[in-house]
Amino acid sequence: MSSHVLPLELIDRCIGSRIWIIMKAAVGSEREFVGTLRGFDDFGNMLLDDVTEYEFTPEGKKLTKLDSILLNGTNICMLVPGSEGPDAAPVYPPNK
Repeated sequence: MSSHVLPLELIDRCIGSRIWIIMKAAVGSEREFVGTLRGFDDFGNMLLDDVTEYEFTPEGKKLTKLDSILLNGTNICMLVPGSEGPDAAPVYPPNK
């Protein structure tokens, strides 16, 4: 018998841990958040503490520090548990 883990079970295991959240891109801006996951609901709305917001625009990258934030689950594109975000992501050389 195989083991099954449902998405909400996986998110539940991340409570209290750092998580990198990539939001759906809006016209002219992309946003990503890194913080400590404090809670979530059945709709995927997430509460983060000790947050760094990364905003990427044609003018460059902007960082904003926040005590906490509530993210709308409808706009979350991807979760990366245990990550410190885009500044900690490895940079790979281009394929040749």
